[in-house]
Amino acid sequence: QVQLVESGGGLVQAGGSLRLSCAASGRTFSSYAMGWFRQAPGKEREFVAAISWSRGSAYYADSVKGRFTISRDNANTVYLQMNSLKPEDTAVYYCAAGTIYPARTWSQNDYWGQGTQVTVSS
Repeated sequence: QVQLVESGGGLVQAGGSLRLSCAASGRTFSSYAMGWFRQAPGKEREFVAAISWSRGSAYYADSVKGRFTISRDNANTVYLQMNSLKPEDTAVYYCAAGTIYPARTWSQNDYWGQGTQVTVSS
């Protein structure tokens, strides 16, 4: 059974940092791109960042470019380093994996996690 499990969310003050992790299991994801999405209360889910299967390329939403960094240390683990956090970054963050890169829509992915809450206080 394929599972993506996010961790690392929490409460942080504006200007602070958090590092999210996503551990994938149930198959090898070496040929899969991985990415992050988020959904704030009352808003639609939006793309945040994606990284290619070779780790040679990353793609970011304009809203996080220069503040967030996506990385992966092996085929099945991906991270999202979030710096200079703003209250508008508050959302549930989801990990996703798929064969399309960059998969900028939810449905372009094949697997999804359950999400981890990130709250940024002002």
